[in-house]
Amino acid sequence: MSEQYPYPWPDASATGVGSWPGEDPDEAVRTILGELPDLPHLPELPARGVGADMIGRTGGLLVDFPLEVQPSGWRVADSPGRDLARATSLMSYDLDALTEHAHGFAGTLKIQVAGPWTLAASIELRSGQRLVSDPGARRDLAESHLEGVLAHVAEVRRRVPGARLLVQVDEPSLPAVLLGSLPTASGYGRLPAVDRLHVEAALRVLFAALDDAGAVPAAHCCAAGVPIDLMRRSGARVLSLNALLLDRDHDEMLGTAVEAGVGLLLGVVPSLDGTPEEAARPSPATARGRHREGAGHPRRTSSARSPRLSDPAATVDPVRELWNRLGITPDLLSRAVVTTPTCGLAGASPGYARAALTAARAGARVLRDEPRG
Repeated sequence: MSEQYPYPWPDASATGVGSWPGEDPDEAVRTILGELPDLPHLPELPARGVGADMIGRTGGLLVDFPLEVQPSGWRVADSPGRDLARATSLMSYDLDALTEHAHGFAGTLKIQVAGPWTLAASIELRSGQRLVSDPGARRDLAESHLEGVLAHVAEVRRRVPGARLLVQVDEPSLPAVLLGSLPTASGYGRLPAVDRLHVEAALRVLFAALDDAGAVPAAHCCAAGVPIDLMRRSGARVLSLNALLLDRDHDEMLGTAVEAGVGLLLGVVPSLDGTPEEAARPSPATARGRHREGAGHPRRTSSARSPRLSDPAATVDPVRELWNRLGITPDLLSRAVVTTPTCGLAGASPGYARAALTAARAGARVLRDEPRG
Protein backbone atom coordinates (compact mmCIF):
# COMPACT_ATOMS: atom_id res chain seq x y z
CA MET A 1 0.00 0.00 0.00
CA SER A 2 2.81 2.43 0.83
CA GLU A 3 4.27 1.94 -2.65
CA GLN A 4 0.86 2.63 -4.18
CA TYR A 5 0.50 5.92 -2.30
CA PRO A 6 3.95 7.60 -2.06
CA TYR A 7 3.02 10.57 0.09
CA PRO A 8 5.70 13.25 0.57
CA TRP A 9 5.62 13.04 4.37
CA PRO A 10 6.62 9.55 5.50
CA ASP A 11 6.58 10.37 9.21
CA ALA A 12 4.64 13.64 9.39
CA SER A 13 1.53 14.13 11.45
CA ALA A 14 0.85 17.88 11.46
CA THR A 15 1.97 21.12 9.88
CA GLY A 16 0.95 24.76 9.61
CA VAL A 17 -0.79 26.58 6.80
CA GLY A 18 1.67 29.45 6.47
CA SER A 19 1.24 32.70 8.39
CA TRP A 20 2.40 33.18 11.97
CA PRO A 21 2.04 35.99 14.55
CA GLY A 22 4.87 38.38 15.28
CA GLU A 23 7.57 40.18 13.34
CA ASP A 24 10.79 38.30 14.13
CA PRO A 25 11.70 35.73 11.45
CA ASP A 26 14.41 34.14 13.60
CA GLU A 27 11.99 33.43 16.42
CA ALA A 28 9.30 32.27 14.01
CA VAL A 29 11.55 29.81 12.17
CA ARG A 30 12.93 28.42 15.43
CA THR A 31 9.42 27.93 16.75
CA ILE A 32 8.10 26.22 13.61
CA LEU A 33 11.09 23.87 13.40
CA GLY A 34 10.63 23.00 17.06
CA GLU A 35 6.86 22.54 16.94
CA LEU A 36 6.68 20.81 13.55
CA PRO A 37 9.89 18.79 13.18
CA ASP A 38 8.40 16.29 10.70
CA LEU A 39 6.88 18.80 8.27
CA PRO A 40 7.97 22.37 9.04
CA HIS A 41 7.09 25.31 6.82
CA LEU A 42 8.66 28.66 6.09
CA PRO A 43 6.54 31.00 8.28
CA GLU A 44 5.01 34.17 6.86
CA LEU A 45 4.81 37.22 9.12
CA PRO A 46 2.23 39.65 7.68
CA ALA A 47 2.31 41.76 10.85
CA ARG A 48 5.45 43.37 9.43
CA GLY A 49 3.27 45.27 6.97
CA VAL A 50 3.62 46.08 3.28
CA GLY A 51 5.60 43.43 1.45
CA ALA A 52 5.00 40.78 4.10
CA ASP A 53 1.35 40.31 3.11
CA MET A 54 0.42 37.37 0.92
CA ILE A 55 0.22 39.34 -2.33
CA GLY A 56 3.30 41.49 -1.73
CA ARG A 57 5.36 38.51 -0.65
CA THR A 58 4.76 36.68 -3.92
CA GLY A 59 4.73 39.93 -5.88
CA GLY A 60 8.37 40.34 -4.89
CA LEU A 61 9.14 37.08 -6.71
CA LEU A 62 7.64 38.18 -10.04
CA VAL A 63 10.07 38.64 -12.93
CA ASP A 64 9.81 41.82 -15.03
CA PHE A 65 6.37 42.51 -13.60
CA PRO A 66 6.72 45.46 -11.21
CA LEU A 67 4.06 46.32 -8.65
CA GLU A 68 3.44 49.16 -6.24
CA VAL A 69 1.07 49.82 -3.39
CA GLN A 70 -1.87 52.17 -3.80
CA PRO A 71 -4.52 52.95 -1.15
CA SER A 72 -6.70 50.21 -2.62
CA GLY A 73 -3.93 47.60 -2.72
CA TRP A 74 -1.21 46.30 -5.01
CA ARG A 75 -1.17 47.68 -8.56
CA VAL A 76 0.86 47.16 -11.74
CA ALA A 77 3.64 49.77 -11.95
CA ASP A 78 5.97 51.14 -14.63
CA SER A 79 9.12 50.17 -12.77
CA PRO A 80 10.15 48.53 -9.49
CA GLY A 81 10.00 50.84 -6.49
CA ARG A 82 10.42 50.83 -2.74
CA ASP A 83 7.37 48.60 -2.13
CA LEU A 84 8.88 45.72 -4.10
CA ALA A 85 12.29 46.41 -2.60
CA ARG A 86 10.74 46.03 0.84
CA ALA A 87 9.03 42.77 -0.14
CA THR A 88 12.29 41.38 -1.49
CA SER A 89 14.16 42.45 1.61
CA LEU A 90 11.65 40.82 3.95
CA MET A 91 11.82 37.56 2.03
CA SER A 92 15.60 37.69 2.23
CA TYR A 93 15.41 38.02 6.02
CA ASP A 94 13.11 34.99 6.14
CA LEU A 95 15.43 32.89 3.98
CA ASP A 96 18.45 33.94 6.05
CA ALA A 97 16.64 32.74 9.20
CA LEU A 98 15.72 29.48 7.48
CA THR A 99 19.31 28.96 6.34
CA GLU A 100 20.62 29.45 9.86
CA HIS A 101 18.13 27.35 11.79
CA ALA A 102 17.41 24.60 9.22
CA HIS A 103 21.09 23.86 8.66
CA GLY A 104 21.39 20.11 8.19
CA PHE A 105 17.62 19.59 7.92
CA ALA A 106 16.70 16.48 5.94
CA GLY A 107 13.02 15.89 5.28
CA THR A 108 10.03 17.57 3.72
CA LEU A 109 9.91 21.36 4.00
CA LYS A 110 6.84 23.33 2.94
CA ILE A 111 6.99 26.78 1.39
CA GLN A 112 4.00 28.88 0.33
CA VAL A 113 3.36 31.25 -2.58
CA ALA A 114 0.21 33.01 -3.69
CA GLY A 115 -1.23 31.38 -6.79
CA PRO A 116 -1.63 33.07 -10.18
CA TRP A 117 -5.42 33.40 -9.90
CA THR A 118 -5.40 34.89 -6.43
CA LEU A 119 -2.73 37.33 -7.62
CA ALA A 120 -4.81 38.21 -10.68
CA ALA A 121 -7.86 38.74 -8.49
CA SER A 122 -5.97 40.96 -6.05
CA ILE A 123 -3.64 43.06 -8.22
CA GLU A 124 -5.02 46.10 -10.02
CA LEU A 125 -4.24 47.29 -13.51
CA ARG A 126 -3.23 50.94 -13.90
CA SER A 127 -6.89 51.67 -14.63
CA GLY A 128 -7.83 50.46 -11.17
CA GLN A 129 -9.66 47.38 -12.49
CA ARG A 130 -8.63 43.95 -11.31
CA LEU A 131 -5.98 42.31 -13.44
CA VAL A 132 -8.08 39.16 -13.77
CA SER A 133 -10.39 41.10 -16.10
CA ASP A 134 -7.69 41.34 -18.81
CA PRO A 135 -6.75 38.04 -20.57
CA GLY A 136 -3.46 39.41 -21.89
CA ALA A 137 -2.40 40.70 -18.49
CA ARG A 138 -3.39 37.39 -16.92
CA ARG A 139 -1.15 35.55 -19.36
CA ASP A 140 1.80 37.87 -18.69
CA LEU A 141 1.32 37.54 -14.95
CA ALA A 142 1.18 33.73 -15.11
CA GLU A 143 4.44 33.60 -17.10
CA SER A 144 6.20 35.97 -14.70
CA HIS A 145 4.82 34.09 -11.70
CA LEU A 146 6.04 30.74 -13.04
CA GLU A 147 9.56 32.05 -13.61
CA GLY A 148 9.70 33.73 -10.22
CA VAL A 149 8.37 30.74 -8.28
CA LEU A 150 10.84 28.36 -9.90
CA ALA A 151 13.69 30.73 -9.04
CA HIS A 152 12.42 30.87 -5.46
CA VAL A 153 12.31 27.07 -5.27
CA ALA A 154 15.89 26.89 -6.53
CA GLU A 155 17.00 29.45 -3.92
CA VAL A 156 15.35 27.60 -1.04
CA ARG A 157 16.87 24.33 -2.24
CA ARG A 158 20.30 25.98 -2.36
CA ARG A 159 19.92 27.17 1.22
CA VAL A 160 18.48 23.91 2.59
CA PRO A 161 19.94 21.27 0.26
CA GLY A 162 18.75 18.31 2.32
CA ALA A 163 15.08 19.26 2.11
CA ARG A 164 12.44 17.86 -0.18
CA LEU A 165 10.30 20.88 -1.05
CA LEU A 166 6.53 20.87 -0.92
CA VAL A 167 5.32 24.05 -2.65
CA GLN A 168 1.90 25.16 -1.44
CA VAL A 169 0.17 27.41 -3.98
CA ASP A 170 -2.35 29.53 -2.07
CA GLU A 171 -5.54 30.16 -4.04
CA PRO A 172 -8.16 31.57 -1.63
CA SER A 173 -9.70 33.65 -4.43
CA LEU A 174 -10.10 30.72 -6.82
CA PRO A 175 -13.83 30.14 -6.10
CA ALA A 176 -14.59 33.83 -6.66
CA VAL A 177 -12.69 33.80 -9.97
CA LEU A 178 -14.65 30.77 -11.16
CA LEU A 179 -18.04 32.02 -9.95
CA GLY A 180 -17.72 35.58 -11.23
CA SER A 181 -18.25 37.08 -7.78
CA LEU A 182 -15.30 39.51 -7.76
CA PRO A 183 -16.46 43.15 -7.57
CA THR A 184 -15.54 45.60 -10.30
CA ALA A 185 -13.43 48.67 -9.52
CA SER A 186 -16.57 50.70 -8.78
CA GLY A 187 -17.94 48.02 -6.49
CA TYR A 188 -21.34 48.17 -8.19
CA GLY A 189 -20.85 45.25 -10.55
CA ARG A 190 -19.18 41.87 -10.78
CA LEU A 191 -16.44 40.73 -13.12
CA PRO A 192 -17.32 37.86 -15.46
CA ALA A 193 -16.30 34.38 -14.40
CA VAL A 194 -13.10 33.07 -15.97
CA ASP A 195 -13.55 29.91 -18.02
CA ARG A 196 -12.65 26.84 -15.96
CA LEU A 197 -10.53 25.48 -18.80
CA HIS A 198 -8.32 28.60 -18.73
CA VAL A 199 -8.02 28.42 -14.95
CA GLU A 200 -7.11 24.74 -15.01
CA ALA A 201 -4.63 25.17 -17.86
CA ALA A 202 -2.64 27.87 -16.04
CA LEU A 203 -2.45 25.81 -12.86
CA ARG A 204 -1.50 22.70 -14.80
CA VAL A 205 1.50 24.49 -16.34
CA LEU A 206 2.63 25.69 -12.89
CA PHE A 207 2.19 22.34 -11.14
CA ALA A 208 3.91 20.45 -13.95
CA ALA A 209 6.88 22.82 -13.79
CA LEU A 210 7.15 22.36 -10.02
CA ASP A 211 7.03 18.61 -10.45
CA ASP A 212 9.73 18.77 -13.12
CA ALA A 213 11.84 20.85 -10.73
CA GLY A 214 11.68 18.05 -8.16
CA ALA A 215 9.21 19.79 -5.84
CA VAL A 216 5.83 18.49 -4.72
CA PRO A 217 3.00 20.75 -5.99
CA ALA A 218 0.24 21.46 -3.48
CA ALA A 219 -2.89 23.58 -3.81
CA HIS A 220 -4.40 25.40 -0.83
CA CYS A 221 -7.85 26.95 -0.66
CA CYS A 222 -9.54 27.62 2.66
CA ALA A 223 -12.62 29.27 1.12
CA ALA A 224 -16.09 27.81 0.79
CA GLY A 225 -16.86 26.28 -2.59
CA VAL A 226 -13.32 25.00 -3.06
CA PRO A 227 -12.94 23.44 -6.57
CA ILE A 228 -11.38 20.15 -5.47
CA ASP A 229 -11.72 18.37 -8.82
CA LEU A 230 -10.18 21.27 -10.72
CA MET A 231 -7.15 21.44 -8.43
CA ARG A 232 -6.64 17.68 -8.63
CA ARG A 233 -6.94 17.62 -12.41
CA SER A 234 -4.45 20.48 -12.61
CA GLY A 235 -1.79 18.23 -11.15
CA ALA A 236 -1.73 19.10 -7.45
CA ARG A 237 -0.34 16.12 -5.57
CA VAL A 238 -1.47 17.56 -2.25
CA LEU A 239 -4.68 19.45 -1.41
CA SER A 240 -4.80 21.76 1.62
CA LEU A 241 -8.39 22.37 2.74
CA ASN A 242 -10.40 23.63 5.70
CA ALA A 243 -12.06 20.44 6.95
CA LEU A 244 -14.71 22.46 8.80
CA LEU A 245 -16.06 23.69 5.46
CA LEU A 246 -16.28 20.25 3.85
CA ASP A 247 -19.64 18.48 3.65
CA ARG A 248 -21.24 15.56 1.81
CA ASP A 249 -21.22 17.53 -1.44
CA HIS A 250 -17.42 17.21 -1.42
CA ASP A 251 -17.32 13.46 -0.71
CA GLU A 252 -17.13 12.21 -4.29
CA MET A 253 -14.42 14.71 -5.23
CA LEU A 254 -12.37 13.89 -2.14
CA GLY A 255 -12.81 10.16 -2.64
CA THR A 256 -11.55 10.45 -6.20
CA ALA A 257 -8.56 12.47 -5.03
CA VAL A 258 -7.63 9.99 -2.30
CA GLU A 259 -7.96 7.04 -4.67
CA ALA A 260 -5.63 8.88 -7.07
CA GLY A 261 -2.97 9.06 -4.33
CA VAL A 262 -3.42 12.78 -3.57
CA GLY A 263 -2.36 13.70 -0.04
CA LEU A 264 -4.54 15.90 2.14
CA LEU A 265 -3.61 18.70 4.52
CA LEU A 266 -6.85 19.09 6.46
CA GLY A 267 -7.51 22.10 8.69
CA VAL A 268 -9.14 20.87 11.89
CA VAL A 269 -7.91 23.32 14.54
CA PRO A 270 -9.53 26.78 14.56
CA SER A 271 -7.00 29.38 13.47
CA LEU A 272 -8.54 31.85 15.90
CA ASP A 273 -9.51 31.25 19.50
CA GLY A 274 -13.27 31.03 19.08
CA THR A 275 -16.00 29.00 17.50
CA PRO A 276 -15.46 26.87 14.37
CA GLU A 277 -17.55 29.40 12.46
CA GLU A 278 -15.22 32.19 13.46
CA ALA A 279 -12.22 30.08 12.59
CA ALA A 280 -13.55 29.56 9.08
CA ARG A 281 -12.97 33.25 8.32
CA PRO A 282 -9.79 34.07 6.38
CA SER A 283 -6.64 34.92 8.25
CA PRO A 284 -5.36 38.51 8.09
CA ALA A 285 -2.78 37.44 5.51
CA THR A 286 -5.51 36.02 3.31
CA ALA A 287 -7.91 38.89 3.91
CA ARG A 288 -5.31 41.51 2.99
CA GLY A 289 -4.55 39.54 -0.13
CA ARG A 290 -8.19 39.80 -1.20
CA HIS A 291 -8.67 43.55 -0.83
CA ARG A 292 -12.02 44.93 -1.98
CA GLU A 293 -13.61 41.47 -2.19
CA GLY A 294 -15.78 42.30 0.76
CA ALA A 295 -14.15 39.71 3.01
CA GLY A 296 -14.14 40.81 6.63
CA HIS A 297 -10.98 40.92 8.67
CA PRO A 298 -11.11 38.63 11.69
CA ARG A 299 -10.53 40.30 14.98
CA ARG A 300 -7.50 39.43 17.09
CA THR A 301 -8.77 37.13 19.77
CA SER A 302 -7.70 36.50 23.31
CA SER A 303 -4.97 34.06 24.19
CA ALA A 304 -7.30 31.91 26.30
CA ARG A 305 -7.25 28.28 25.21
CA SER A 306 -10.24 27.25 23.10
CA PRO A 307 -12.29 24.38 24.59
CA ARG A 308 -11.96 22.62 21.23
CA LEU A 309 -8.19 22.42 21.62
CA SER A 310 -8.43 20.38 24.80
CA ASP A 311 -10.23 17.45 23.14
CA PRO A 312 -8.11 15.89 20.37
CA ALA A 313 -10.83 13.40 19.43
CA ALA A 314 -13.38 16.16 18.91
CA THR A 315 -10.80 18.11 16.91
CA VAL A 316 -10.47 15.38 14.28
CA ASP A 317 -14.05 14.08 14.36
CA PRO A 318 -14.83 15.87 11.03
CA VAL A 319 -11.97 13.95 9.40
CA ARG A 320 -13.01 10.59 10.88
CA GLU A 321 -16.60 11.18 9.83
CA LEU A 322 -15.42 12.06 6.32
CA TRP A 323 -13.30 8.92 6.10
CA ASN A 324 -16.18 6.76 7.28
CA ARG A 325 -18.43 8.25 4.58
CA LEU A 326 -15.79 7.68 1.91
CA GLY A 327 -15.47 4.03 2.92
CA ILE A 328 -11.69 4.04 2.49
CA THR A 329 -9.57 1.64 4.53
CA PRO A 330 -8.76 3.27 7.90
CA ASP A 331 -5.09 2.30 7.81
CA LEU A 332 -4.64 4.82 5.00
CA LEU A 333 -6.00 7.71 7.05
CA SER A 334 -2.94 8.56 9.09
CA ARG A 335 -0.70 8.33 6.00
CA ALA A 336 -2.88 10.25 3.57
CA VAL A 337 -3.88 13.04 5.97
CA VAL A 338 -1.76 15.61 7.78
CA THR A 339 -3.63 17.83 10.23
CA THR A 340 -3.31 21.63 10.23
CA PRO A 341 -5.03 24.71 11.58
CA THR A 342 -7.99 25.80 9.45
CA CYS A 343 -6.04 28.75 8.04
CA GLY A 344 -3.00 30.89 8.79
CA LEU A 345 -2.30 31.81 12.41
CA ALA A 346 -1.28 35.45 11.94
CA GLY A 347 -4.44 36.66 13.66
CA ALA A 348 -3.87 34.59 16.79
CA SER A 349 -1.80 35.37 19.86
CA PRO A 350 1.61 33.64 20.02
CA GLY A 351 0.37 31.45 22.87
CA TYR A 352 -2.71 30.35 21.00
CA ALA A 353 -0.71 29.74 17.81
CA ARG A 354 1.58 27.30 19.64
CA ALA A 355 -1.43 25.65 21.29
CA ALA A 356 -3.04 25.23 17.88
CA LEU A 357 -0.02 23.32 16.56
CA THR A 358 0.03 21.17 19.70
CA ALA A 359 -3.65 20.40 19.14
CA ALA A 360 -3.00 19.51 15.50
CA ARG A 361 -0.30 17.04 16.55
CA ALA A 362 -2.58 15.55 19.22
CA GLY A 363 -5.38 15.17 16.69
CA ALA A 364 -3.03 13.39 14.31
CA ARG A 365 -2.22 10.86 17.01
CA VAL A 366 -5.93 10.16 17.38
CA LEU A 367 -6.22 9.56 13.62
CA ARG A 368 -3.34 7.10 13.84
CA ASP A 369 -4.58 5.23 16.92
CA GLU A 370 -8.36 5.50 16.54
CA PRO A 371 -9.16 6.15 12.88
CA ARG A 372 -12.71 4.84 13.11
CA GLY A 373 -13.82 7.02 16.02
